[in-house]
Amino acid sequence: MKVVDPHIHLWNLDTHSYPWLANPGEAFIGDYSSIAVNFLPEHLMRGAGDIEIVKVVHVDANHDPALPVKETEWLQGLADQGGLPQGIVAFADLASSQVASILEQHAAHANVRGIRQILNRHEEAIYNYTEVDYLNDATWCENFKILEKHNLSFDVQIYPHQAADACRLVDQHSNTSFIINHTGMFVDRTLEGFCRWRDGLTELARRDNVFIKISGLGMFDRQWTVESLRPYVLQTIDTFGTKRSMFASNFPVDKLFNSYANLWHAYDQISKGFSNTEREQLFRTNAERVYRI
Repeated sequence: MKVVDPHIHLWNLDTHSYPWLANPGEAFIGDYSSIAVNFLPEHLMRGAGDIEIVKVVHVDANHDPALPVKETEWLQGLADQGGLPQGIVAFADLASSQVASILEQHAAHANVRGIRQILNRHEEAIYNYTEVDYLNDATWCENFKILEKHNLSFDVQIYPHQAADACRLVDQHSNTSFIINHTGMFVDRTLEGFCRWRDGLTELARRDNVFIKISGLGMFDRQWTVESLRPYVLQTIDTFGTKRSMFASNFPVDKLFNSYANLWHAYDQISKGFSNTEREQLFRTNAERVYRI
């Protein structure tokens, strides 16, 4: 099986600082101490099993936020030496007074395609990523327009209840590509939560410049099976269509829940009913097109 994986993370704990990996413990994903070790291209390839990884997009790995360009410099160096990652989604704090300079420095690297700043806010502390409501922060929203200057996309990581605010942002930036991360992060597993997640994705999908990565499923379904994933995968594809959906791994984070090969074979089983062209879009060509790799 050949795949283009549009959501992986690499880290080198010997040379770079990742605060969340410095003192690993319990989080909503469980005990993640087992992944607090170096994860480099050779580790990704070695753990892929029978999956042939054609290209990957690296998404910011919560590197030291004070040194965001250092992560990009390292990743570009890896790409220049070995070809991977073909695409880089870097971190920038869009509320910072230095963001214009940071974005310019990121954009100077050949493989940088976009920016991610995690926006997840939740009333339960264990799920809350940030104390700042960036989607309603005037400075952040004003600085967002700088992305278009550098032809940068934006990876959107939100919870379903934030979908309306995200739609407002999308409407203000019709020339920017937005990629929803981790299947919209359906943290609330009740029927009400499912409906809120489905309706939020439906609103976002009405915007033609919004795409979605089917990934991160194990974070809220640690003992997942093909059948437990199936309704979320199919609902997402039904909402966004096969031309704007793409399968992704979120490795090594989702390594906590199952193997790389098992995840991709699950996607394969769930998508058996789609045409060859549709499956090529989901597994490879959409990621190549959206991230320009």
